[in-house]
Amino acid sequence: MAVTPRIATRAVIIEDNRLLLVNAWGGGVSDLWCAPGGGVNVGTSLPENLIREVHEETGLQIEVGRPCLVNEFHDPNSTFHQIDVYFRCRIVAGGLDHDWRDPEGIVTERRFFKRAELNAIRLKPDSLPDVAFAPEGALSYDPLEPLIR
Repeated sequence: MAVTPRIATRAVIIEDNRLLLVNAWGGGVSDLWCAPGGGVNVGTSLPENLIREVHEETGLQIEVGRPCLVNEFHDPNSTFHQIDVYFRCRIVAGGLDHDWRDPEGIVTERRFFKRAELNAIRLKPDSLPDVAFAPEGALSYDPLEPLIR
């Protein structure tokens, strides 16, 4: 059986000069933060997948803009390899309602962070703050890195 990389989409959402991140480790297993998003379903476009994933994880409705980052990571001890395509996005409806719950129970927290606050948290990929707060239009590539928890 051939093993192929998993494809995922992620949203770079800046609002009031703050970046939206989620903790996607059910039960608070890890303190690692990432951009909202997730795996691509066959037969739907990357933006369609991202709209669905962001709504599931945050309750927000978004408009998907241009790609800004491609990031790869893998588990050196298994065949897991994921390629994340990050898109600049804009919130068009909704807010971070305290009563919201991820239907899959994966995302336990979601929060906006100021640029200065990002230095005090664990997040992946390492290049995300620079990409998120860079002028719009640039496309970056973050090479293969080991999976961390």
